[in-house]
Amino acid sequence: MTFPELPNLHALAILLLTGIALLLFSRDRIPLESSSLMILVILTLGLTLFPFQSGGEQKLSAVALFSGFGHQALVAVCALMVAGQGLVRTGALEPLGRILSRLWGRWPQLSLLLTLVLAAVLSAFVNNTPIVVLLLPILVSVAIRTGRSPSSVLMPMGLATLLGGMGTTIGTSTNLLVVSVAADMGLKEIGMFDFLLPAAVAGALGIFYLWAIAPRLLPQRETPMSNISPRIFSAELSINEENPLVGETLATAIKRTDGGLKVERIRRGNNNFLMPIPDVVLRAGDRLLVNDTPQNLKEFEQILETALYSGDHRVDEDHPLQAQDQQIAEVVVVRGSSVSGVSLRQARFVQRYNLVVLALHRQGRAVWPGGGRELADILLQVSDVLLVQGAKTQIAALKKDSNMLVLDATSDLPHTDKAPLALAIMAMIVVLAAFGILPIAISAVFGSLLLILTRCLTWRDATSALSAQVILIVVASLALGNALLETGGTTYITQLFLYLTHGATPAMVLSGLMLLMAVLTNIVSNNAAAVIGTPIAVSIAQQLGQPPEAFVLAVLFGANMSYATPMGYQTNLLVMNAGGYTFSDFIRIGLPLSLLMWLALSLLLPLLYGF
Repeated sequence: MTFPELPNLHALAILLLTGIALLLFSRDRIPLESSSLMILVILTLGLTLFPFQSGGEQKLSAVALFSGFGHQALVAVCALMVAGQGLVRTGALEPLGRILSRLWGRWPQLSLLLTLVLAAVLSAFVNNTPIVVLLLPILVSVAIRTGRSPSSVLMPMGLATLLGGMGTTIGTSTNLLVVSVAADMGLKEIGMFDFLLPAAVAGALGIFYLWAIAPRLLPQRETPMSNISPRIFSAELSINEENPLVGETLATAIKRTDGGLKVERIRRGNNNFLMPIPDVVLRAGDRLLVNDTPQNLKEFEQILETALYSGDHRVDEDHPLQAQDQQIAEVVVVRGSSVSGVSLRQARFVQRYNLVVLALHRQGRAVWPGGGRELADILLQVSDVLLVQGAKTQIAALKKDSNMLVLDATSDLPHTDKAPLALAIMAMIVVLAAFGILPIAISAVFGSLLLILTRCLTWRDATSALSAQVILIVVASLALGNALLETGGTTYITQLFLYLTHGATPAMVLSGLMLLMAVLTNIVSNNAAAVIGTPIAVSIAQQLGQPPEAFVLAVLFGANMSYATPMGYQTNLLVMNAGGYTFSDFIRIGLPLSLLMWLALSLLLPLLYGF
């Protein structure tokens, strides 16, 4: 077999742009939505300035590349995100969470297996993000109560949802895209459960690995916020008659601490409280009410020559500082949250929740202020973990707030009387699509409308469920895939792949394609890998004279193997933060799982399709 000739200049340019896109999609510092929009603009602008013609006719319209915004796969993905939001907002999965919480206290090992199986089954029909959001606080809580590290169970649970998501066409957005692109190319439409058998067999092996082996491979990790910052204590700095601050203003006291002193109120006498205005003149007997760390409070005591009190007692060895009625909690910024994309100061977090933020964690690492910024000025991102402190009542109230996920929750899960209705609507979406009564895009949109009309969701909830990142990466990937197909770039990649695998059996070629997709999906977006890989899979199958469905499924399964890196899938980052995992932990657990799934599916697909 001879080396394939280079394609036309347009195809080469599109191939180069595809390589740049994959590189951009793998960069954490560049928002995925920014990279996607940039690629879309370059692609359409380039084809407008330099039209692609074949046989004297324009073959590819630049404007047509925007059709991805109206593609049925994207419509279905967005509608299913809204439907999943309905389950979260109504607490429809709450009974399941309560049952699991009770079982964990009695049979931990059996409960872990049951949790993994249920997480996988649910993720076959519901986006796995709300499943992870539901199970994270339950598993953290029961792990602490049973004396085991949360890190031994959180990653297996997160990866189990990825295994379940590859079982049906609606399990992930990746599945929907692969199936839709294949149908656009003239293949018979793949039904909702058409590939359930190989997914279930391989998934069962994966679940066994996550249950029996993975927890033993994971090191004991502390939760990311442990000991990262001391508690905040309420105390009083008492000014006696000999104190040099008598007759001075509050501004003078603050200046002596280099601005570190934050006074909540000034107590004068028994029941008189003054606002901490800088011009207030301090008197003997005044007490400054402050909230700060023990170290800072002791430092203020020495600098200002005051006496530190907690309640009615002077702070000493017999009467240490006490944080009465105070709790520390770890909370996650979830997708659709009103605090995402803004700073704590802009969100008025302290005033809104009456909680003090002690620390911020992002992707398993502490984020500290710098360059003159305070913690309150750092812009929050989805999956950021905040260490907060406040009264028990405020922590309990936060558990019912849909903007934040409290990781140390016990049984305070959201629940409304709309939960059964939301479950019924979700079941209707699945049944209508499964039996071919309605296409999934239509049934999902119909279900989303019902959720809004029945007030299971508000319009604000529905729009907050939509992800600009997912929308733009899907549209950009569809545009790149279409451009590669029309300019001949897909044909060239196919010929190059067949040249490199010359002499291999069709089963080995299929296995190699799946492995390539598995590598790509852990580096770049799984949606991008799937959309670009599907036309290539169809072309390879046609040239080999093999069933194209088998090669399409190889792309689908390979693009779902986002196990080996934390950036492989958004839920990996959620789990990484909650469990305190490192990058190497994902490689240690995810790489063997990827190899296991790849080997199992490489044997199953050729067997099922007869080659």
